[in-house]
Amino acid sequence: MATRGREFVYQIRLLLPLYDNEGQTFARAEFARVREELTEKFGGVTAYLRSPAEGVWKDEEGGVSRDSVVAFEVLADDLERDWWVAYRDNLTARFRQDEVMITATRVERL
Repeated sequence: MATRGREFVYQIRLLLPLYDNEGQTFARAEFARVREELTEKFGGVTAYLRSPAEGVWKDEEGGVSRDSVVAFEVLADDLERDWWVAYRDNLTARFRQDEVMITATRVERL
């Protein structure tokens, strides 16, 4: 029985809001643009667009804030931190947010 060597990659996930801070819905074209950009850069993307997740957190005043978000995931052999920081800043401006959440996890491909 042949076994394959361990192969580790980074699974990178970004969360984007469906609405800006004033409650205006972002156009579907904005999400399509992100999908195209990530596909071009990484050769593929998984986009979770149909069932938005709900993010909930306590704000600075002690109240509870909510946000409907969609997720995009890519796999990458290397974690290009400078590229991701620049892309996060770009998305933060495009989606008019205080912060866009991007996380990376090193995973083993089975």
